[in-house]
Amino acid sequence: MTEAPGRRTRIMAVTSGKGGVGKTFVSANLAAALTRLGERVLVLDADLGLANLDVALNLFPKITLHDVLTGRQPLAEAILPAPGGFSVLLAGSGMVEYSRMTPEVRDQLQQIITEVAPRYDRVLLDTGAGISDVVLYTVSLADEVLIVATPEPTSITDAYATVKVLATTQRRREVRLLVNQVRRPGEGRSVHAQLQQVLDRFVAPVIEGGLRLQLLGELPADAAVREAVQRRELLLQALPGAPAAQAMMAVATRLLDGA
Repeated sequence: MTEAPGRRTRIMAVTSGKGGVGKTFVSANLAAALTRLGERVLVLDADLGLANLDVALNLFPKITLHDVLTGRQPLAEAILPAPGGFSVLLAGSGMVEYSRMTPEVRDQLQQIITEVAPRYDRVLLDTGAGISDVVLYTVSLADEVLIVATPEPTSITDAYATVKVLATTQRRREVRLLVNQVRRPGEGRSVHAQLQQVLDRFVAPVIEGGLRLQLLGELPADAAVREAVQRRELLLQALPGAPAAQAMMAVATRLLDGA
């Protein structure tokens, strides 16, 4: 594959404070939406312990990131075409040996991202949930961070904790927010306002330059999402007219406009 011409590759970590908020769903469908808008996209499954991007895309890889990290296969052989027109680098599930990030794996992961990035316009790192050292190190390799949350109180609380850690340990001054599974229009704005208010009160005063949480968009609670997930298909391909699919396209457009 030749290098992507023009602007510098953007590397975005897609993460969440807790599991079950649709982070991998967002990573896959956002990649498909960006591809439709003309970007060359790679999704790297960086949830090294509990990877499930292969399940979401109904892919059965013979070569995974594990094979690359152990030197059994070259990197080029592990990058696969995915439904939706983007590329994926799958981790393979149950990689218990990567539940903690050793210096060797840190260096290897950084080298892999450095090697693949020039071939794409955007690389999405689908991280694990929470604030483990594995997640935080993976996020540190990204130019920008997208936090996925839902309107549930536990998700909001965990999203706040994640943003706080990123601001204090990685000096992040801007983090993007996508609110999934909203029950009514504007609920995402309410979640964003609530989070920004708490961050302004407890985190921003100790962060030089302040801390901005940018609302990238909201995705409605939509039965079509469950249907697509159960069918192991991208929502944008299975049911492109669904409200959540249209909202995802709007999120991708907003991301490109702000890039």
